[in-house]
Amino acid sequence: MKASKDNNVYKLRPHIRRNRFNGESVNLTAEEAKKHDRIFYCELLATIEDKKLGTGASKHWQEMRNLLSWFMKHNAKAYMVLLD
Repeated sequence: MKASKDNNVYKLRPHIRRNRFNGESVNLTAEEAKKHDRIFYCELLATIEDKKLGTGASKHWQEMRNLLSWFMKHNAKAYMVLLD
């Protein structure tokens, strides 16, 4: 049920995301918005986990890299504006 609720939230919300450093924005699809948000969630989890395991040891870094690679392949413009 939770996954269904999460999917509905993404259908209702606008999918504009902003670069956290320069404020540039891009309108994303629902799928892209979910992946974009997941990148920053993984970054947070990895940073927290690295404090216990040591720098770079968290498994969440790999998921983040995989999502970044997905963006480079499927929406290079959004990647360049939001994530590069």
